[in-house]
Amino acid sequence: MGKIIFYEDRNFEGRHYECMSDCADLHSMFERCRSIRVESGMFMIYDRPGYTGNQYFVRRGDYSDYMGMAGLNGCVRSCRMIPMHHGSYKVRLYEHFDMGGEMMELTNDCPNLMDRFHSSNFNSCTVMDGHWLMYEQPNYRGRHFYLKPGQYKSFSDWNGNNSRIGSIKRLKDL
Repeated sequence: MGKIIFYEDRNFEGRHYECMSDCADLHSMFERCRSIRVESGMFMIYDRPGYTGNQYFVRRGDYSDYMGMAGLNGCVRSCRMIPMHHGSYKVRLYEHFDMGGEMMELTNDCPNLMDRFHSSNFNSCTVMDGHWLMYEQPNYRGRHFYLKPGQYKSFSDWNGNNSRIGSIKRLKDL
């Protein structure tokens, strides 16, 4: 079970809204979000309704200046709780769309896909086990994308703008 609290002002001030599950449209709950407290669990936060737009990963902790930290516009329009996963992790990355071309399989974090596979262009993937964060840059930096179990036939399925991926990390409650 997770719990996240959104505050309209920095430093956990002003009106707030508590959420303990997925919420596809937060617009009616608050107008802006300047700080966030995650009391338990892990969440993806989106700047558009329906789990779309820019996304930002948060886990247990205090984010007193969410807007400055995330570099977003202060809009939080949807959030998704990431379920706890106990067990193995496996993701398959493919060179081409629709799971075509060369396939690379990972069961652990990879800070630099170029070093490991001599490629950073992946156009599709299948998450077999676990939940993952895929980053545009090596060493878990830059825009990131949440991947839950399932097939992603194109980088646009994970909300990416291009096929360049620099690193990938398993989502585990730390």
